[in-house]
Amino acid sequence: MKKMLFAMILSLMGANALTAQTTTVADKEIIGVWKLEWQQYDGEKKTDVDKTKGYARIKYYGADGEYACAEIVVLSKDGQVMVAPHEYGTYSFKDGIYSEMGRPALKPSDMMLTDETHFHGRWMNCTEGWVKIPDMPEEVIRYIVERCRLTNTPADVELYIKQNLIEFP
Repeated sequence: MKKMLFAMILSLMGANALTAQTTTVADKEIIGVWKLEWQQYDGEKKTDVDKTKGYARIKYYGADGEYACAEIVVLSKDGQVMVAPHEYGTYSFKDGIYSEMGRPALKPSDMMLTDETHFHGRWMNCTEGWVKIPDMPEEVIRYIVERCRLTNTPADVELYIKQNLIEFP
């Protein structure tokens, strides 16, 4: 009886260890809205992104591969908010391999979902931590995505700006 009980305990321990080793977060878990939680540039200490300081960076991953990234800033003391488009395009995330905007794919160690609500990623000389926002209203998501989609400045407007408003090499 003791041998049988001991064998059962060992079997359960082995099964639990195997389950813990093979548990992964499904690729589809990236779908949704994510907010930058922290970032750390090489050689610097980790910096928390505090929403009380009037800044947030948001990433949206659609089920169809749509990708949008925006910075949200408070412009004035009266609380006026601006959504500043960062980029808009596509992404892919399959079997731990991540790519966005047609850039070379990141190694799985450079983009890791730690659970269903957190991931950290490394790009160039910065590592960032992101947290999922599961309850953002659809109309807010659509507004942010639309602002990012409209990043293409008409050629005539761009030309005027380059010739008259900024120095451009």
